[in-house]
Amino acid sequence: MLMSNTPSLENYWMPFTANRQFKAAPRLLAAAKGMYYTDVDGAQVLDGTAGLWCVNAGHGREKIADAVARQLMTMDYAPSFQMGHPIVFDFAEKLAARAPGGKEAGLTKVFFTGSGSESVDTALKIAIAYQRSIGQGTRTRVIGRERGYHGVGFGGISVGGLVNNRRVFPLLPGVDHLRHTHDPVRNSFVKGLPEYGADLADDLERLVALHGAETIAAVIVEPVAGSTGVLLPPKGYLERLRAISKKHGILLIFDEVITGFGRLGTPFAVDYFGVVPDLVTTAKGLTNGALPMGAVFASEAVYEAMMNGPESQIELFHGYTYSGHPAACAAGLATLEVYEEEGLLTRAADLADHWQDAMHGLKGLPNIVDIRTIGLVAGIELSSRPEAAGARGYDIFVDCFNKGLLVRVTGDTIALSPPLIVEKQQIDTMVSMLGDAIKRAA
Repeated sequence: MLMSNTPSLENYWMPFTANRQFKAAPRLLAAAKGMYYTDVDGAQVLDGTAGLWCVNAGHGREKIADAVARQLMTMDYAPSFQMGHPIVFDFAEKLAARAPGGKEAGLTKVFFTGSGSESVDTALKIAIAYQRSIGQGTRTRVIGRERGYHGVGFGGISVGGLVNNRRVFPLLPGVDHLRHTHDPVRNSFVKGLPEYGADLADDLERLVALHGAETIAAVIVEPVAGSTGVLLPPKGYLERLRAISKKHGILLIFDEVITGFGRLGTPFAVDYFGVVPDLVTTAKGLTNGALPMGAVFASEAVYEAMMNGPESQIELFHGYTYSGHPAACAAGLATLEVYEEEGLLTRAADLADHWQDAMHGLKGLPNIVDIRTIGLVAGIELSSRPEAAGARGYDIFVDCFNKGLLVRVTGDTIALSPPLIVEKQQIDTMVSMLGDAIKRAA
C-alpha cells in the first residue's frame, strides 16, 4: 500500500533496487536538514550513511545552495573542450592546495568528471595513456582486487570484484585481480587495522610473474573497501603494494570516492596511511552530494609525461560534457569552505574512539560475526540465513528505516558512515536503534 503524498511510481526505473519489491512498500524521502531526512509522511529519519557516503557536511547547507544559485544565474553552463571558465581553474587550484598527501605528494593535477564511476574510468585511461607516452605501449593490462567496487562503467566493473555487478555484462580484456584482504578467521572483531594479511599484497608479484610487468599499466584498490562491507587494509598492506608496484613500473591508483574528504579523520586515506599513489579518484564528498561531480588527482610526474608532444596536440583524448561544470565547481568551492571553517576534514579523528567503542558494543548480539571500524565508518557483518544470503541484512535495513534510522546494507553487512557533523549522542542513538533491529531480526 502506498503512503500518503506519494507520486506515481510506475515510470522511474530505480538503480541498484529490486523495483517491484520497493514499489510494493516504498520508502520515500521528502526533505533533509543537518543529520536528518524527513519522509513523505513527516517522520524524521536519522542519516547513518551520509546519504550514500557523500553528504559529509550534513544536509541543507545554505552556503553551498547559495553558491550554486549564484553561479546558475551568472553562467549556467560552459563547455570544457577547447574552452574554459574561471571557476573551474579556481576550484582546481583550491583542490591542489589540499591534495591527497599534501604538497610533498605532488598529486596536484586535477581532471574533473561527473561521478565516481567516471573518475575510475578516467584514471584507468590516464594510466594506460601515460605508459604509452613514456614508451611502454605494451602496458595495457589493469589489475583490480576481489570484492573491490569501482563504480559501474565497463572499466570499473572489470577491475571491480563484486560478482553481481559483473556477471551479466561483457568485461574488458586484459584484467586480473588480487585476492581480497578479508580474513574472518584471524581478524574478527579487531579494533584498529587487522594484524594479518600484509603478505596478500604479494599477489601483485604473482601477477607480474604470470603476465609480465611489461604488460601491466596499473593496479587499482580502495584503501578501505566500502561497498563490499567495510574491509580494512591489514597493517603494512598498502605500503607493500606501493613498493611492489613502483619496483615494476606499475602505476598505483587509490579509489578514494568513499574515503576522501574526511571520512577517516584525515582529508584523504593517502594522509591516513602515509602511502602515496600515482592517481587518486574522488567524487561524493567533493560537493557534499549537492551536485554530481568527480575528480582525479594525478601526480605531477604523470601529467608532465603526457605533455611531451607538439603544443597543438590534444594530450588525452578523453573528457565529458559536464567535466568542470560551473555550478558543480561552485558547490565544490563552497563545500571546501564549510569543511575548513568547521574542521570537518579531521573531525572524525576526534570521534573515532567513541565510534569504535559504541559499534563494538554490539558484539554478542544475535548473528553478529564481525565488527569493523575506521574513522567514522563501520561494518557490522551478520551470519546469513540458510539459503537466503542478504535477507537478514535487508530486513534490518527496512526495520531501521521504519523506526527512523537510515543504514546501508550490502549482503548481510550493515554499513554506517554518518555525516561528519554527527554528535556522540546521535552515535549512541544509531547503535541503540541498530541493536534493537538486530535483535528483532534474530
